[in-house]
Amino acid sequence: MTEIEPRATLAELGARVRGWRARRGMTRKQLATDSGLSERFLADVESGKGNVSINSLEAAARALNLTILDLLQDAPRPAMARVQSLLTRLDEHQLDQAYALLASSFGLADAHGREQRIALVGLRGAGKTTLGAQLAQQRGVPFVELDREIEREAGTSMAEILLLHGQAGYRRYERRALLRIAEEHAEGVVMTTGGSIVSERETFDLLQSHFYCVWVKASPEEHMGRVVAQGDMRPFKAARGEEGEVSRTAMHEALEDLRRILASREPLYARADAVVDTAARTVKQSLRDLERAVPSGQPTTLETR
Repeated sequence: MTEIEPRATLAELGARVRGWRARRGMTRKQLATDSGLSERFLADVESGKGNVSINSLEAAARALNLTILDLLQDAPRPAMARVQSLLTRLDEHQLDQAYALLASSFGLADAHGREQRIALVGLRGAGKTTLGAQLAQQRGVPFVELDREIEREAGTSMAEILLLHGQAGYRRYERRALLRIAEEHAEGVVMTTGGSIVSERETFDLLQSHFYCVWVKASPEEHMGRVVAQGDMRPFKAARGEEGEVSRTAMHEALEDLRRILASREPLYARADAVVDTAARTVKQSLRDLERAVPSGQPTTLETR
């Protein structure tokens, strides 16, 4: 018995590290770079084989922008446990109703003009930028990309922000940019966000309190196909051949990674106020779906044909 319990604990810990890494959309190599730990060590940790010290676990948690308690804590606070016990009895529809009641009662929907500020969430390749720009034109409001506003806030590129400040620093700039956009566009805006924003509880709560959020979703295959069609080969960067060619194995691995990320984030994306599924839909059809999904805005300046 004494042999099994430590192994079970290590396996659970490894699963938590792997799950948080998927939510953040970080590769093991990125986590190794940000934490100062080796990829081999992290691979052992995630498979439940690592001999994990407090220092190394704290380094991994910090790189994931978590506290070490987020990785170790099993039981929530007593009051939270009571709420959780009640919520486990509810079906999916009742959970949606419960969330709406809590949001309206405790401040997630009380920001002035929230329903005129639209935020599109979801993975790359769902169509957020294309649809967001067209929706903004329809509503006669500005269109902004949160990533570009974060760069503006920091005065440097996304790559440099992560290099100099890590995930924690990036998230600080992200929250500052969110509050500035909400303040500058009190009368209305359409904004696209990075795919991992839902993984940051505090940031996503902030987003939902100031913006009406729409999950723009698609199938993993369509996400991948659209990203590649745009010339973005980052999903295959680590698995190219000597001549820069992408093998079938690399494509399969990249697609599997995308499926894992999407599966880990689906419950978080589902917290959005509305969902627009662009799978097997044209841009025109998806735009109409999006127009129906959001609250009515200002008079439109362009008719949808």
